[in-house]
Amino acid sequence: MHIAEGFLPPAHAIAWGVASAPFVVHGVRSLTREVREHPESTLLLGASGAFTFVLSALKLPSVTGSCSHPTGTGLGAVLFRPPVMTVLGTITLLFQALLLAHGGLTTLGANAFSMAIVGPWAGYGVYRLLRRYGVPLMVTVFCGAFVADLSTYCVTSVQLALAFPDPGSGFLGALGKFGSIFAVTQIPLAVSEGLLTVFVMRLLVQSSRGELTRLGVLVTGGRGATGAEAVTR
Repeated sequence: MHIAEGFLPPAHAIAWGVASAPFVVHGVRSLTREVREHPESTLLLGASGAFTFVLSALKLPSVTGSCSHPTGTGLGAVLFRPPVMTVLGTITLLFQALLLAHGGLTTLGANAFSMAIVGPWAGYGVYRLLRRYGVPLMVTVFCGAFVADLSTYCVTSVQLALAFPDPGSGFLGALGKFGSIFAVTQIPLAVSEGLLTVFVMRLLVQSSRGELTRLGVLVTGGRGATGAEAVTR
């Protein structure tokens, strides 16, 4: 997903940066409010950010100028909602660009839009929808993480196809090529990320039940660690 430094045309890089900016500003406000009103959530926020940083640093070669890897954004989106995850994801991408040469500063806006904005919102939307219909928590967590991961790469495919349309078939032809190449590595990675996110959530249910209850992920008096609790958010 990390589109490499300087790979996008300048106009595209600027446009994606402008598109991402309002979401990041809104996310900063949400994160500030969360920390101010609930300072006890700082540890869990840090864990969510670390989860995203570690998973998204495990990259595999894929489309020229980009790569495949887990994103880790589904967990934070479920716990703290997408605006907060937008900030954590953008910070992760910034540090990876500066320290690991993953992505870049010129492509930060594009990478943030796909991984830190669309991914968390898509994953959280699926999570909420399934929970509304009484699907067990761990199933919804898996689906949320899976969709957050896969939607990130769908957006990256669109970004690359817009920047580099196929000479013969244009945008749609390029989108099909980029998407099919990503799918080879990304679908298995999305499944693996979903399973790992479920594993981490199970650990959090055991160790941080009070905090998860405050966040609305669990409800006091629910059916326990299996995740069939009532929905409050």
